[in-house]
Amino acid sequence: MTETTRRAVMLGAGGVGLTAVLTACSGYGQPTADQATTEASESAAPSAAPEETGAGSGGDSAPKGFTTTADIPEGGGKVFKAEKVVVTQPKAGEFKCFSSVCTHQGCDVEGVEGGTINCPCHGSKFNITDGSVANGPANQPLEEKTIKVDGDSISLA
Repeated sequence: MTETTRRAVMLGAGGVGLTAVLTACSGYGQPTADQATTEASESAAPSAAPEETGAGSGGDSAPKGFTTTADIPEGGGKVFKAEKVVVTQPKAGEFKCFSSVCTHQGCDVEGVEGGTINCPCHGSKFNITDGSVANGPANQPLEEKTIKVDGDSISLA
């Protein structure tokens, strides 16, 4: 006759529990069959949103940027959270763009004031002219981004 030990029962129960957890997690982030079918049919359907047209494509309008030159104050700048950038205008007509992610600990910078781009997390400040560190604890400049200024429209290049 075989005797079942408490250790064997606990190991068996643990194995069953682990199997349940792994099974539950294996589908995390994956669409169900119904969602996959719906998403596939939606992506195949034509979009109701109008497409932007570029220069030379025969369209009447050029693509619109995420901001205008009038929105960026001279000697200052503005943070654009959706684009994860900050655009500055160090002097009249000169526009610069930098990542809005602080190089110290990855916080998003909050604003531009007094000639610097300011991070609220630990007090780092970056120069609006070149993104260099004006005040630590950050020790690396903000990453410069390329923008296109077309008339009064500013867009990421």
